[in-house]
Amino acid sequence: MIDHASVFRGMVANEKKVLRAVEEGMKRHEWVPVESIDSFTGLGRREVEYRLQRLVEMELIERYIQSYTGYRLKFNGYDVLAIETFVRRDTIQALGEVIGIGKESVVLAAIGTVPVAIKFHREGRTSFTQVKRSRQHLVDIEIENFSWLYASMLAAKREYEVMKKLYPTVSVPEPVDYNRHAVVMRVVGGVEMAKATLIDPEWYLEAVLEQIKKAYGLGIIHSDLSEYNVMVRDDGVTIIDWPQYVEVGSKTADEMLGRDVKNVLVHFEKKYRVKRDRQTTINTIRGSIN
Repeated sequence: MIDHASVFRGMVANEKKVLRAVEEGMKRHEWVPVESIDSFTGLGRREVEYRLQRLVEMELIERYIQSYTGYRLKFNGYDVLAIETFVRRDTIQALGEVIGIGKESVVLAAIGTVPVAIKFHREGRTSFTQVKRSRQHLVDIEIENFSWLYASMLAAKREYEVMKKLYPTVSVPEPVDYNRHAVVMRVVGGVEMAKATLIDPEWYLEAVLEQIKKAYGLGIIHSDLSEYNVMVRDDGVTIIDWPQYVEVGSKTADEMLGRDVKNVLVHFEKKYRVKRDRQTTINTIRGSIN
């Protein structure tokens, strides 16, 4: 894992220009030829090759050498391009440390007008077939060799848009901005429910179910809900990680709602021996739509 703040501060303008050229070239090439990068930047071949080597060493791009020499972005390079955009928009003024690493995301602390977190989506850390089959934003893509950067961009856009729809009716992180595969949101207080020992588990169970119900009332089902994406604090809960949501009325809606409710109820029953009837709970949630 790179130190995003150090790498970003240490880059010169020509390196950022070459990085943008590699991104632009990936719209037409799996591996972008040096000639295309040279043509896009206008920096001259020697300068371009020097900067490309620097970017490889910084782990922002990777090199392919076979019939020709080509380059493509790594996720780290995509991170830097998103950060550059957020800085230019004044969305963030300072970068902090990595505060979370998930199966398919990296979260970085930052400062904007308030403390924020930048969530960089990392689609494709698991099996291509499994991920493509299980992600609503990927199932209809016909491109056989589509880029995981593109898939991550779709996930970020999808998560940002659904949080805009849900906030503030549902307790989700306040969305601030998004670009490429990254979403900026206000920092969420509390701890992950999986790691917490709750003094009043029944109260927290009702609080989680109430947020599921409110989201359902707005036509949204999380579809990947578990104790690992609920944050708990003294005064309530916040539900995070929304890119896999489905809409009420979709063909998988009933299945996904049932799975979300099951995951929550199983957690509280196993850890706290607090029991709820699953079907009654689902019926109550469905009653939020008149």
